[in-house]
Order: sequence, then structure tokens, then C-alpha cells
Amino acid sequence: MDPLDIARWQFAITTVYHFMFVPISIGLSAMVAGYETAWLRTRNPMYLRLTKFFGKLFLINFAIGVVTGIVQEFQFGMNWSDYSRFVGDVFGAPLAIEGLLAFFLESTFLGLWIFGWDRLSGKLHVTCMWLVHLGTLFSAYFILAANSWMQNPVGFLFNPDTGRAEMTDFAAIMFNKVQLVTFPHVLLAAYMTAAAFVVGIAFWHLRRQPPGSEDATMWRKAVRTGAALTLVSGLGVVIVGDFQGKVMTEVQPMKMAAAEALYETEEPASFSVFTIGTPDGKEEKFAITIPNLLSFLATGTFDGEVKGINELREQYQETYGEDPGAAYYSAGDYTPNIPITYWTFRFMMGLGFAAMAVAAWVLWATRRSRSPQGRLLFTAVTLLPFMPLFANSMGWIFTEMGRQPWAVFGLMTTARSVSPGVSATEMLISLITLTSVYGLLAVIEVRLLLSAIRHGADPIAEDELPRVRTDDDADKPFAFAY
Repeated sequence: MDPLDIARWQFAITTVYHFMFVPISIGLSAMVAGYETAWLRTRNPMYLRLTKFFGKLFLINFAIGVVTGIVQEFQFGMNWSDYSRFVGDVFGAPLAIEGLLAFFLESTFLGLWIFGWDRLSGKLHVTCMWLVHLGTLFSAYFILAANSWMQNPVGFLFNPDTGRAEMTDFAAIMFNKVQLVTFPHVLLAAYMTAAAFVVGIAFWHLRRQPPGSEDATMWRKAVRTGAALTLVSGLGVVIVGDFQGKVMTEVQPMKMAAAEALYETEEPASFSVFTIGTPDGKEEKFAITIPNLLSFLATGTFDGEVKGINELREQYQETYGEDPGAAYYSAGDYTPNIPITYWTFRFMMGLGFAAMAVAAWVLWATRRSRSPQGRLLFTAVTLLPFMPLFANSMGWIFTEMGRQPWAVFGLMTTARSVSPGVSATEMLISLITLTSVYGLLAVIEVRLLLSAIRHGADPIAEDELPRVRTDDDADKPFAFAY
């Protein structure tokens, strides 16, 4: 077996798995902070119950996400040592800041939030959760800055003596044009994912409550706030995604051509909603197309030219060469896997639009204090949390597969990134071990979440409401709230 293929499978499995926790953590931290803010403003116990309930789900998700995320950094040294050596001087600063600033911000204030009930004032306590959310944003920004540099390398010089890329402009890396569209796209997708997560859980509880009861009112509020955020953030994803597509066409035209399986340059170019073709994606048998739409997605005009794979392949071979011995370049046609890029692009968009449609349906069905009981709506809402979650995964698979064969676009191929001293057997053992551990963590995560979800939001008696801290509490120990 080829060590490169095993290394790629391992990185894909662990990364896609880890990123299932990331958007929920980002978005749910904001929603928990929002519910607690509503509690402080209204003193309505309903919002406090929602804060504690979804706060518990956030903690479970955050803990598993941290564990699975640690492996990502180790993989760079284990399986991708040549890549790490090449990008180390560039990635060192943003990833160090992510660890020292963002992660410590998250963990410190999350600890204060967990143990600070009845010890911190209400405003200070909710500020802790808002700072946790801010930490997740910082973390996402610095990590995405590193990934955006892989898509569009800027702010560096290549040192031929050391064979490394060396940072020359930190600001250029932090404000890379790819980064400026990728970060809001990922952030809005995270809000959409967490909101759909809230809708699915709250709707399940709403159907179990007697109409007009206090609990029914609480869960309906959660359903409607979650559905509204799903719809609004989904619209934001679409708008930012449009800008992202145009930037992608500018810096990685091959990725846009691969997203449409467009082999010949077209002006204007149509977008295919659905295509049946040969297994290699080179020949179209049947397609449902929207005229001129691809031109708009790529160029912003309905009659713009979109370069095809064949023309771009010739340009890349002329620019980057075909000599497999050339430093940081390899032979080949510089074409990604067309079927994967084509379908992941459509699954990403299709699942996102489906989630928005279900959210709009939920808002309509729950208007004027209604409690919908229809089986079809219940089935749709049950599937709703998975729609943006898998759309995120499809988006990242498209982003990373569409860049192939490059690890760092135009500088270093994936084939030259793998660790030269690690055997296929060692990588296979690592792949099996990590996949097994991640499978075990998945079982633990699902059981913990289902147990907490079934338990529901605990009622809160009047004497159990958090009170404002006084001087008499100076020697009172911190208490674990969960």
C-alpha cells in the first residue's frame, strides 16, 4: 500500500470527524450566551433553564472536540514532516497565537462560567460565556488563516538554502483575500449548524408537552429562536459564499472548473444542478443545467468566461513544469478528483438550502403559539441538525480535494508533503488505532448527548435562582454547576 494514500485517508477521517464538533461549539456558545443575556434582561426562568440545558450540551461537545482536535497537530509531525518543515516558519505564528490566546481564553473563562454560578455577578458570569465565544472566534480565525495561506500563499519568501517558506508579512497572511471571505463563511455556517441543532432538540421536547403548558412555551421559544437563526445565518452563508466563489475563481480557477466538471472553456458558462456522466467525469450523458449561472458564480457577470480544465491544465504544466525531480513540484495534469469535487460542491449547497427551507417551514408551523404534530414536519426537523452539519463536511472536502494535487497551492504538492521515513505499515497501524479511538469517542459523545437531551431542562425553584454575589460570599467555595 502507498504510504501517501494511507496518510491522506487518516488525515481526512480525523479532520472531518473533528470538524463536526467545531461549528456546534462556535454557534452553541453564542446561543447559550444569548439565552443567559435574555435571562438577565427579563428574569424569566425559562431563559435560565435553556441556558443550563444547552450549556450542558455545549460542554459535552466542547470536551470531545478538544480531545479530537489534539490529534490534528500530532499528525503534522507523524505523517507530514516534509510539509511541516516547509510551512513551519509561516504557520508558527498564527498557530501559536491560536493556542496561547484563543484556547486559553476559551478554557479559562469556560472554567469561570462553570464554577461561577452564585459566585460571580450575573453580568460578569454571562460575560464569561461571551468571552468563551470570542475565544472560539479567535481560534477559528487563526486556524483559517493558516488554511487560507495553503489556498493562496502570500506574505512569504522561499529560501532555497533551507527549502522552507519564510514569513515576511504577518498582516498579509492574516488578511489574505481568501481568509477574508472564508472566515465569515465558516462562522455563519457554524451559527447555522448550532441553531439547527437547537431546533431539532427543542422541537422533539415541544411535541411531548401539553399545549399551553409552561414547558411548551419554553421549548417553542427555543424552536423559534433556533429556526430564525438557522434561516438568517443560512442567507448569510449564501451571500458570503457568492463572494467566496469569485475569489476562489481568481486564485484557484482549476477548483471552480472542477466544481462544474467543466473541461472546455465556456463564455458564458452554465451551472448543472444534476449530471449523469462517465465514472471519470469527463463525458456528460445527461444534465439539468441553469444557463449562465456558473459565469455569475465565477465572475459576477452572466456572460463571463470560465476557463475549463483542459486549458488550465496546459497553463499549469507550462508554469509549474512536468519534471518530477523539480523542487516542490511534481509531474501530472494538476487536476483534482472531478467526481468528488463536483458532487461535494452540490451536496454542500443542497443540504444548506434544505436546512433553510425546513427552518422557514418550522417558523410558519409554530406561528401564533401553534404546536404542530404532523409526522412529515417532525421527520424533517429530526433530520434538520444533520443538514448543515454534513454541509460543513462536504464544503471542507470540496475545499481540500479541489486544491489537489497541491498541499500548498503552486508551491508544494501533497505527494512531496508526506513523511519520508514512515512506512506504510506504521501509517496503517496509526490509521486503524485513531479510527478506532474516534469511533469509541463517537459512541461516548452520542450516549452523553442523548442522555442529557432525554433528561431535558431541569425545573428551577424560586430559591434556586442565581443571586447577586455579596461580601458575605467572600469565603464561599466555587461549586461545579453540572
